[in-house]
Amino acid sequence: MDAKHNMDNRQSNVSVFRRLPLICGLLAALALPLAQAVPVLEINRAQPHSVTARTFDANAPFIERRADPWIIRDDDGSYYFIASVPEFDRIELRHAKTIDGLRQATPKTLWHKHETGPMSIDIWAPELHKIDGRWYIYFAASNKDVRFHNRMFVLGLEGDSPMTGQWQELGKLQSAQDAFSLDATSFNLKDERYFIWAQQDKAKRYNTGLVIAKMLSPTQLSDNETIISEPLLDWERLGFKVNEGAAVLVKNGKVFVTYSASATDDRYAMGLLWADENADLLDPKSWHKSPSPIFTTEPSLNRFGPGHNSFVLAEDGKTELMFYHARNYLELQGTPLTDGNRHTYYRAIRWSADGFPVFDNQQSDSQTLNQQDTQSR
Repeated sequence: MDAKHNMDNRQSNVSVFRRLPLICGLLAALALPLAQAVPVLEINRAQPHSVTARTFDANAPFIERRADPWIIRDDDGSYYFIASVPEFDRIELRHAKTIDGLRQATPKTLWHKHETGPMSIDIWAPELHKIDGRWYIYFAASNKDVRFHNRMFVLGLEGDSPMTGQWQELGKLQSAQDAFSLDATSFNLKDERYFIWAQQDKAKRYNTGLVIAKMLSPTQLSDNETIISEPLLDWERLGFKVNEGAAVLVKNGKVFVTYSASATDDRYAMGLLWADENADLLDPKSWHKSPSPIFTTEPSLNRFGPGHNSFVLAEDGKTELMFYHARNYLELQGTPLTDGNRHTYYRAIRWSADGFPVFDNQQSDSQTLNQQDTQSR
């Protein structure tokens, strides 16, 4: 998320702070063997379809001032929306019968930061998950007395309704390497549950890479962790060396993982990893990476620094929608920490003939949605 790169750099001046340099002083952690660099492979990209023209507003956010959007569809077809708030001080949730209903849905605050201690500042990137019939929220937080010491934490629901039940703190979700970590997500594949998150490597050669592990339970990870992506490509190292904000799609025999990279200004962009769904996901050799970003800044659409996305099925049960955040202007108003104008947007994605997701970077959100409407008629 946007603020998460502002690591403690006590010697930085104001101009350097504007770029939010990352941690220079995390505590030494347990050893985590580094994976080999993920192979970089080209994707056969489909050409955009022509679309029926219609009036659209390329600037209109879906929900204003909400970053790191996570949308989940419940078993009854209704939708929940959770995201980072500009104050980074609480976790709130919206619920509606339809996606469009989330726009005006009244958010409910489920949890508020502590006054002191490990969950007292920088409440970032919450995600809502339903695992074995119980609801959980994964999020990152830090200690205001030891700033940018972010770790992952878990809330669990007592009850059946995320909006009315009682949320309980279930503690820190401990990784084998106790290092700066955030942006946790979870997915199920072939009766195994996996966890992917962003974490700094022990050698601190970069800010964050992506790590995967199996889950022993909703609150416990296996010690067998694998780095599946490191910021080694030029476009992933603009301002900061970052891979973060993973989101998972399992389709067409593959596990696709989108992620975000670089500084969280207009250079922020999204990349793509993939592995065969029958492969060993804990083997770094199973994973492949697109050499180029798949979703980027597009000034003609007033889209700047898109990233930290999530996926959800539309009401038709077949169209994949991608929710993401972006700013609609170039120059930051202050710093990424103080500029809270990252808005939530969404668009439809489609699939190429060889089974890869197509993001239609040059099209507006409305054009992608219109395209899906036209094809479904």
